[in-house]
Amino acid sequence: MTAAASTLIIPVENQVRELDAKLLLSCVAAERGFPVVIGSRAYIHFEVASLPRGIYLAKSMRRLSNSMFRILRMLGHEIIAWEEEALVHPPADTYFSLRLSPVTMKNVSHFFAWGQENFDLIQQYPQLPENLPIHVTGNPRGDILRPEIRAYFAADVERLRETYGDFILINTNFSSVNPFIPSIGMFISGKNGEKTSRRGQGGIGLSDEFAEGLWHHKKAILESFKQLIPALERAFPDVTIVVRPHPSENLQVYHDIAAQCHQVKVANEGNVIPWLLASKTMIHNGCTTGLEAYALGVPAISHLASFNEYYDYDFQGLPTKLSYQSFNFGELEETLSRILRGELGVADGEERKKLIDYYLAAQQDRLACERIVDVLEDSGYGQSQLAASSTAKYIAGWALANLKTTLTQLYMRRPGPNRLSYHNHRFPEISVAQIE
Repeated sequence: MTAAASTLIIPVENQVRELDAKLLLSCVAAERGFPVVIGSRAYIHFEVASLPRGIYLAKSMRRLSNSMFRILRMLGHEIIAWEEEALVHPPADTYFSLRLSPVTMKNVSHFFAWGQENFDLIQQYPQLPENLPIHVTGNPRGDILRPEIRAYFAADVERLRETYGDFILINTNFSSVNPFIPSIGMFISGKNGEKTSRRGQGGIGLSDEFAEGLWHHKKAILESFKQLIPALERAFPDVTIVVRPHPSENLQVYHDIAAQCHQVKVANEGNVIPWLLASKTMIHNGCTTGLEAYALGVPAISHLASFNEYYDYDFQGLPTKLSYQSFNFGELEETLSRILRGELGVADGEERKKLIDYYLAAQQDRLACERIVDVLEDSGYGQSQLAASSTAKYIAGWALANLKTTLTQLYMRRPGPNRLSYHNHRFPEISVAQIE
C-alpha cells in the first residue's frame, strides 16, 4: 500500500441499493493502493472529524448537503461526487432545482457521470462551476449488472428460488406519498395520513405545480398497485407474488395487503439484483429497477394504469421505455401469461439498445470502478496526502462537525417515528464477516 495515498471515504445511505457496488469500488481502490473507509453515511458523518484527511465520495449535490460539504472542506477533505438519481430524473429545470445546489457544487472537485446523457444534462446547468471536471466513467451500480459479476449473487439467487419457487416480483417506488417517516415524503403528512401544505425532504426544490401534480399522480399509482396485487394473485394462483417496497417506503400498507392474500409475500432485504435474477418477471412503474432488469436480461413490465404522459414519459421514461408497457389489467395479464409460458423474453429492439447506451457507460471493457480510480490516480490522489487546512479553519470545522453530530443524534432519538428507526431500516446492522 502506498503510505502517501489519500484515504477514500465512501458513505453508504441505502444499504440494499448501494453497498455491493460501493464495496466493489472499495476493493478496486484498495488494490490500487488507496486506504478506504466505508460505512453508514450517518455514522461516517459522526466520525468525519477524526478520519484521515481524504477524498469523500458524495452521492448527490442537493442543498441539504451544503453544511456537511462546508465542514468536510474546512477539515481538509476533498469531495468527489456522482448523482445517485441521474438515470430517472424530471425535466432539466425541475431536476436542477431539486437535485443540484450552486453552493454545494462549488465544493466538488470531480463529478462522475453515469453516461453521456448525464454528462449532457449536467453541462446545461446554468450555475455549473467553470472548472469542474466531468468524467463519463459509468457507475459502480452499473458494474454489478454486468455478466461477469453475476456469479457474486449466485448463492442468493439459488436461495430465493428455493424459498419462493416461481415468483413475480413487484417493485414499488412510492416513498413520496408513502414515506417511512412523515418528514421524508414530498409533503409532510398530517395525523390522518393526508398531505399538508408543508414540504417534506422529497419535495424541497420542486415548484408548487410540479410537486402537487406529481403527488396526486404517485398517490393514484399507489392506489392502482394496491388493487393490482390481490388481482394478480387471483389471476395467477400458482405463482408467488413478492412485493419489494422502496427502501424509503412504509411497509405497513403492503403487509396489510399480504395478510388478506395467500401467495403474496413482502420482502426488501438485500440487493435487488438476485431478486431480479431469481424472478420470472418484474412489474414496476417508472422505477430504476426497470433499467436493471433490462440490463440483466429479465423481462419487466411498467404498469401504467394511471398514465400521465408528462410524469410517466418525461420524468420516469427511461425504465418504462426499456420495459413492456401495460395500460390496464387486461394488457398486463396477457403480457404476464406470455412471459410465464416462455413465449416472451426481455423487451428488446434497436431503440432500447440506443437508449441504454446513451444513459449507461462502461457496459463492456473496463469496469466503471476502474475508470473512476484511474481519474483519482491521474489527479494525484494516489501519490500524496491532501494539503492540510489552516489551524483556524480546521478547528472551526472540527467544532461544527461535533455540533452537527450532537444535534443529529438528538434528532435521531426524538419520540415517535424518528430518524434512528429510519436509519436502521435503510442501513441494518451488518457484521464485519458479512462485509468480508
